[in-house]
Amino acid sequence: MKTLPIPLIMLIGLSACIKSVERSNILIIYTDEHNFRTLGCYRELLPEDQAFVWGQGVKVETPNIDRLASEGLLCTSFYAAAPVCTPSRAAFMTGLYPHATGAPQNNIPMHDSMVTFAEILRRQGYATGYVGKWHLDGMAKPGWEPERKFGWEDNRYMFNRGHWKVFADTGNKAKVVGSHIEELDKYIYDIDMADEYSFATDFLADKTISLMEEVGENKPFCMMLSLPDPHGPNDVRAPYDTMYNDMFFQPPKTFFQTPEQTPGWLGGWKNLIQSDTLKQQPMSQYFGMVKCIDDNVGKLLDYLKTSGREKNTIVVFTSDHGDLMGEHRKHNKGNPYETSAGVAFIMKYSGHIKAGKIINKAYTSADFAPTLLGLLGMKNALPEQHGRDDSELFLDKQAVVDSDEITYIRAHGVDPGWAAALNDRYKLIVSKNDTPWLYDLEKDPDELTNYYTRPDYKEISEVLSRRLVELMKMADDPLLQEAEISQWLNH
Repeated sequence: MKTLPIPLIMLIGLSACIKSVERSNILIIYTDEHNFRTLGCYRELLPEDQAFVWGQGVKVETPNIDRLASEGLLCTSFYAAAPVCTPSRAAFMTGLYPHATGAPQNNIPMHDSMVTFAEILRRQGYATGYVGKWHLDGMAKPGWEPERKFGWEDNRYMFNRGHWKVFADTGNKAKVVGSHIEELDKYIYDIDMADEYSFATDFLADKTISLMEEVGENKPFCMMLSLPDPHGPNDVRAPYDTMYNDMFFQPPKTFFQTPEQTPGWLGGWKNLIQSDTLKQQPMSQYFGMVKCIDDNVGKLLDYLKTSGREKNTIVVFTSDHGDLMGEHRKHNKGNPYETSAGVAFIMKYSGHIKAGKIINKAYTSADFAPTLLGLLGMKNALPEQHGRDDSELFLDKQAVVDSDEITYIRAHGVDPGWAAALNDRYKLIVSKNDTPWLYDLEKDPDELTNYYTRPDYKEISEVLSRRLVELMKMADDPLLQEAEISQWLNH
């Protein structure tokens, strides 16, 4: 795997490319395995059949996240660079595609040489703090306070990986209340012990507020809250655990797709849900986790307002990847379907970003770090980047931005391998174990029809194929060397 050594002179000279630093604070709220259809601000932009895939009126009310979107911008086509935890997080931190960070798959540590946006900000005098799940330090579980901080100076409440539900203070540090059976990958905890102080989402949000409170008024901060929910296990504390028990979650339309509508990169028909119904309890608990998250987003936003920091703080809400939640007969993530690879992305920057702005343009998590630094006047501050700095577009006063610009996402690792070129309407997936699939998201938002062989889609297929090759070459992507993939791109 190629590493990217960073010469000392490059780190010393970072300030040379930073002409005018905007000393705004940053708060990033980052959820795990979060389906964007559970957020009201995304549902209201979707046709009714797409907004309510589990049945009419089956929804979570998310007024706080919705308020954040109404006061800032919302991206309708934001994707994980690779839709599983570790690689998506690596891209988000560095602006590089995951294979270049040393962490193309889960539980593999990033290269020591990686420079994150947090490291850039720390060197510019920011107080940096990270609270919650990290998942970039290899196999350690829970792995509190990893030695390699990658710019996150205060990481006392950072843990590497795991999904326990109950936490406790141990004198300015934290611990998990529960245990983990490694050979079964099973978490042991008593959810009945969790309350509004100890439940993971509440506990970590409170610690984020504590870290912000510790920073003096004359020093800017960058804080990241990485919540382990709504990733499974699907358990949430009272009263959220019973809020959605009366809802019936019907299988989505795509639950009944045929084998002919099922691409090879999905893993084979035998790996799909074999029953004819969705399990109700995990779905209602997932909704409860989302509601708890939204309430804690409200708590964080209220803190910024009452502390007088609201107007000078960039607030970001996004996720590492999605969760199919029964769509295409699957749960979880790892494939290029919309609710697996697509995530919410919301940013508020009072006085700078137009309130209510909608951007209909495809982005990936690799675009985040360059864009954030660009907003702060730190253009080209990263030693190397694959992602785009779209800060000027974010700051543009247009209320709605439409773009057919193409980006790309990829599988986690080489086997099984797939890569996808996509824009706000089309998605071309090239894989090692199937012929190419082309989706037209405008005509077929359910992603059931392959338009690749249709004569009237030949031109768009060729455009996407050429651009995919260009982008993969730019990122020096090893998937391009796989014969089963390159044959289709050179077809």
